[in-house]
Amino acid sequence: MSKLPYVKKTFKNGLNYIFVPQPQSMATTVLVLVSTGSEYETKNINGVSHFLEHLCFKGTEKRPRSLDIAGELDGLGAEYNAFTSNEVTGYYAKSANRNFQKILDVVSDLYLNPVINADEMNKERGVIIEEINMYEDLPMRKIWEDLATLMYGDQPAGWSVAGEKDVIRNMTREDIVSYRNLHYVASKTTVVVSGGLAINPERVVAEYFAGIREGQSIKKAKTIEKQEEPNIFFGDKKTDQTHIAIGVRAFDWFDSRRYALSVLSDLLGGSMSSRLFKRVREELGAAYYIKSSTDLNSDYGSLAISSGVDKERVPEIVEAIVEELKSLRDKDIGEDELIKAKEHLSGKIVLQLETSDELAQFYGGEMAISGKIRTPEEILEKVRAVTVEDVRSVAEDIFKDDRLNFAAIGMIDNSAKERVKNIFKLS
Repeated sequence: MSKLPYVKKTFKNGLNYIFVPQPQSMATTVLVLVSTGSEYETKNINGVSHFLEHLCFKGTEKRPRSLDIAGELDGLGAEYNAFTSNEVTGYYAKSANRNFQKILDVVSDLYLNPVINADEMNKERGVIIEEINMYEDLPMRKIWEDLATLMYGDQPAGWSVAGEKDVIRNMTREDIVSYRNLHYVASKTTVVVSGGLAINPERVVAEYFAGIREGQSIKKAKTIEKQEEPNIFFGDKKTDQTHIAIGVRAFDWFDSRRYALSVLSDLLGGSMSSRLFKRVREELGAAYYIKSSTDLNSDYGSLAISSGVDKERVPEIVEAIVEELKSLRDKDIGEDELIKAKEHLSGKIVLQLETSDELAQFYGGEMAISGKIRTPEEILEKVRAVTVEDVRSVAEDIFKDDRLNFAAIGMIDNSAKERVKNIFKLS
């Protein structure tokens, strides 16, 4: 891909600013990221990051009702939303280039000036509890929370981003406001503008965020990783399909081996010609989906495999997956297979950056997590430089019993559970 120019600046108040021009785009995205999320919480306010994200859309002094915010953005034909993750919370809007300043006005307002009305907060408790209930009824999603809890236990990395229902019911306005005052500060905030604007909007962004609170950047507690043998969790739930997830402890966002890990993941389950797809779907006819992915955070990371299978076939599929992990660890990888995986991964990186909102999330995410930016070109160069030896070395490092974790949701009988316990090992 051709080199994409961008502008990065830190204002005097500590606010980070990024402009990513995309001349051919008819749309512009405004994204505001704050470097905080569920891993910055304590047990008694678990879910506060997500709760606050909801409340920012409930009204400001300028736009006192949620309908005022939504109505204005809808009237601009905008797409807009927010999200909360382990380490980052984001607010964004995307609209035609001519509406840039209008969407910036709305997004900056809800980020900087939420009223956090007590009555609205009480209403939103019910909304969030129903959101949690919805996730409970979606095993394909819930399995990831179960896997995180299995791997990291009772610490922020193992907690639900949405929080526990009892904690949400008892959270006070003071809890929300205190958390916001601590974390929603200039030094932890990144404003990204991406799209078809003809000129750099730096001056406009600086004007709209001139009143942002200043403060020190609070760090999260370090994630503790401790494991001696394979961990296994079975969640019993009446479902037509059993969902399984395997998590392998790897390394963090800053580790230079991350590129080889991404290639390894692609070899395993990144495409319809990957090893797991061929083995589990094409040869065994046992799953509609099976995939592999990586999840890297600031101080820990993992490679994960997920699938949905018949409850009777869970041991068979686990055995097949374990065999593929051993094969990648113990046997040579063909150069042709490696090249295909690298090209597939490179293609995905390019295609994921086609629109203004995707570009904004890429550049903003880089800045919010690490404080600096790796360009797409730099990432592609690192991926293409990965060798057979690099992949084999990572596989040898991580495919070990003391890094192996398995979670399942479904109605698996006791004999199948015992078979899984006997099969699920790499030694």
